[in-house]
Amino acid sequence: KRHGIQYRTINGESASVDPATVDEWKKRLVVMIDKYNPNDIYNADETGLFFKALPNLSLVTAKDSCKGGKRSKERFTVLLCTNMTGTDKLKPLMIDKSANPRCFKN
Repeated sequence: KRHGIQYRTINGESASVDPATVDEWKKRLVVMIDKYNPNDIYNADETGLFFKALPNLSLVTAKDSCKGGKRSKERFTVLLCTNMTGTDKLKPLMIDKSANPRCFKN
């Protein structure tokens, strides 16, 4: 704490994006969506839901040993969608794993 050093997890790919490109697209996007009603602009994104996962960290005393097991990789993919004003929030769509995925059909 004295030196301002913190233990954090590195995540995301924010360093791989050129800031000039982001600024250019911010300007373009305003012009593109200006002709639409904000209630008609939707955003959707998916996220993984690990429903059997255990926490990464645990609090133990110095005498106790802290052993972990194999992590569960069972998950659902959840699709979330809402409009720009937040007045129309669609029901989350849950996707489980398929026994016979269509992508391997032919």
